[in-house]
Amino acid sequence: MTVAQALVEFLGRQYTVDTVGGPAGSGTEYRERLIPGMFGIFGHGNVAGVGQALKQWQVADPALMPYYQGRNEQAQAHQAVGYARHTRRRQTFAVSTSIGPGSSNLLTGAALATANRLPALLLPSDTFATRAADPVLQQLEQPHGYDITVNDAFRPLSKYFDRVNRPEQLFSALLNGLRVLTDPAETGAVTIALPQDVQAEVFDVPEEFLAEREWRIRRPEPEAENIVEAARRIRAAERPVIIAGGGVLYAFATEQLRAFAEATGIPVGWTQAGVGSLAWDHPQALGAVGSTGTTAANALVRDADLVIGIGTRYEDFTTASRTAFQNPGVQFVNINVAPIDAYKHGTSLPIVADARKALLALTTALGGYRVGADLERVVADEKARWDETVDAAFAQDNEPLVSQNAIIGAVNRAMDPRDVVICAAGSLPGDLHKMWRIRGPFGYHVEYAYSCMGYEIPGGLGVKRAALDATRRGDENRDVVVMVGDGSYLMMHTELVTAVAEGLKLITVLIQNHGYASIGALSEQLGSQRFGTKYRTLDREHHTFDDGEKLPIDLAANAESLGVTVYRIEPGPNAIADLEAAIGKAKAAPEGTRPIVIHIESDPLVDAPSSESWWDVPVSGASELESTKAAFATYIDHKAQQRTLLG
Repeated sequence: MTVAQALVEFLGRQYTVDTVGGPAGSGTEYRERLIPGMFGIFGHGNVAGVGQALKQWQVADPALMPYYQGRNEQAQAHQAVGYARHTRRRQTFAVSTSIGPGSSNLLTGAALATANRLPALLLPSDTFATRAADPVLQQLEQPHGYDITVNDAFRPLSKYFDRVNRPEQLFSALLNGLRVLTDPAETGAVTIALPQDVQAEVFDVPEEFLAEREWRIRRPEPEAENIVEAARRIRAAERPVIIAGGGVLYAFATEQLRAFAEATGIPVGWTQAGVGSLAWDHPQALGAVGSTGTTAANALVRDADLVIGIGTRYEDFTTASRTAFQNPGVQFVNINVAPIDAYKHGTSLPIVADARKALLALTTALGGYRVGADLERVVADEKARWDETVDAAFAQDNEPLVSQNAIIGAVNRAMDPRDVVICAAGSLPGDLHKMWRIRGPFGYHVEYAYSCMGYEIPGGLGVKRAALDATRRGDENRDVVVMVGDGSYLMMHTELVTAVAEGLKLITVLIQNHGYASIGALSEQLGSQRFGTKYRTLDREHHTFDDGEKLPIDLAANAESLGVTVYRIEPGPNAIADLEAAIGKAKAAPEGTRPIVIHIESDPLVDAPSSESWWDVPVSGASELESTKAAFATYIDHKAQQRTLLG
């Protein structure tokens, strides 16, 4: 066989096995294809290797390794990540690229996968291992290191990197790569570079290498001593609080978290990745925590003397840049399958374990314990205060253009509890985090570890593929709704063509505000007067884009030109009602139809409700602008509350 043929056949016979449950955590053992398909854009680096192998198997057995097209290599990686997150890190796609720009287009996708702790198998092609034709088209030449290629840029972005310079190296490269891919503590981008000549080289492949292989998800038990100590600290605390991260969802631990919160009365806030850990209206649910959090969660976290982190990586939005925790004696109990996260904030009690198993053990250890009635009253009062705030934001009647708050409220009302909302960058992720009223564990998918503009549509396609596959296995059908601003749409909207080609009914709500709303607001807060954040024509005299005419772009027409069905929401008093009706119409369309874009204009100057929190973005310490001077004074006030070491 050729190396590429062995690669494709091997990947087609790998299976993930998990004892937690089926696609929706149903309780039956899970066994599914680890790599259900491969994306690829072909060039001279992979057309005769991986491309030939895929074609050969398409003829012999199309089900072994289905091939999927894409329009951009980065977007293909995003689809793999979206699929992986919705399958709770138990499946992902492989991505094959040619050498040079095809490979380097994958770099952002690799960084996003690793930052989010989500598996993606990247197979960039490489230059000749033999160097017989050096230098080939698109090959870098470094005089200080002739073995360096474009693909060496993947090393710091990947959780595992290898290069197959000899056919026999394929065995260890793939086995080690898939070991990392399926390890919940280590997973991320796995990159295996494939020189174009080696891909087509023939060698003898042992039959046992091509046999079916199972990869069981590792879910470690907590150590008994740590559970005993954690229970002691919880009993001693006066104001404990839980911060639930993505690890709760990946461990299928939502029911265990709910039971734990109900038994103990300990309130729960959640990170971006942890949205869905509890329903928004659960009595112990505080909502989002941190810089984009609710006032309820931030009030409880501010005074907490014990923070129980479950499956969170504690990024700076979660900790409000380490200003969220103001109790001088605050301590941390961190439960995480990854040691790097369990040990954060100087905790003296890291519990390296599966979230579900740790919660079960803690619930037993705390039998009979419940927080004081005074804390429960504070939780109820803060929840009521925030709910009133969101009600008012959703009901905003802004003219002549509607607010983004009202748009979010309309989309939230129009979607079913089982549906999934997708987002990644701009002002939308923060607004969704604090206001989205989540009703199910699969209902919210915001990529905010890397917050990559352009992720929304390809990531949404990955989720749509996973949702359809789950439906075929007996899960309930879910509509996938992407919410994206015009800035992110322009970054990577071309994957709508992929959805058209495959008949994937992806629903996209495209919010047109003629610029970068998020960074515009941040720029204003930092004294930079929304510089460079508007889509305007160039004023050549002053060389500024801030004051010209709005660009005469029609993104609805753009989407139509790609073969997408488009609903235009006209500005006016009926815009919100029309938006809800359009989402209902899109949801009623049968699967297998074209993707749908719903275009609506908004007012970018209407902010979401305040989180009463902070995010550390440095302000210039010297300036001739009065706006910057004022922003710097505010920055110093917040900086004084920052705690560089916690725990």
